[in-house]
Amino acid sequence: MEERPLSEKADAIVVPTGGASRIEDGLVLLGRGLGQRLLITGVNRSTRAEELARLAPQNATLFACCVDIDRRALNTNGNAIETGVWARRHGFRSLIVVTSAYHMPRVLVELGGAMPDVALIPFPVVSDQLRAEPWWASPRTARLVALEYVKYLMAHVRLRLDPPTHASALATAQSH
Repeated sequence: MEERPLSEKADAIVVPTGGASRIEDGLVLLGRGLGQRLLITGVNRSTRAEELARLAPQNATLFACCVDIDRRALNTNGNAIETGVWARRHGFRSLIVVTSAYHMPRVLVELGGAMPDVALIPFPVVSDQLRAEPWWASPRTARLVALEYVKYLMAHVRLRLDPPTHASALATAQSH
């Protein structure tokens, strides 16, 4: 992770799995003391904690005390639900959100829908490919960004038509 400043601390850090270096960046932020705990959400059931700890060996000892792994979430909406359960369980009121820059707007919408009372601090991760060339220069990257934008719009529509309620959040939390 290149050294990037983050001006504020949060109660905790959340990393939805996916793009390159998200987990490593989250561990580095945790190692800097910018949050008390880290949730890695959407981890494949077959992935072992030791494999994740190797992504940032300088901060691997943090896994023993301060890293939680969610294997239930299967998509961004699931990440938001599981993060909401985790944040309520720990009493967190602010989260640093570490995800790909192109994914950040949708993640913030989903997390905000699941946890309207939690402050979200974005920490976008920019891939080397997006850093090297504009997104529109590569058909593959342009498709990725366009698809993500459609998913972002759909998340807004879904949350407007079927907003989460406090009762459904409590029911979800109690089922865990």
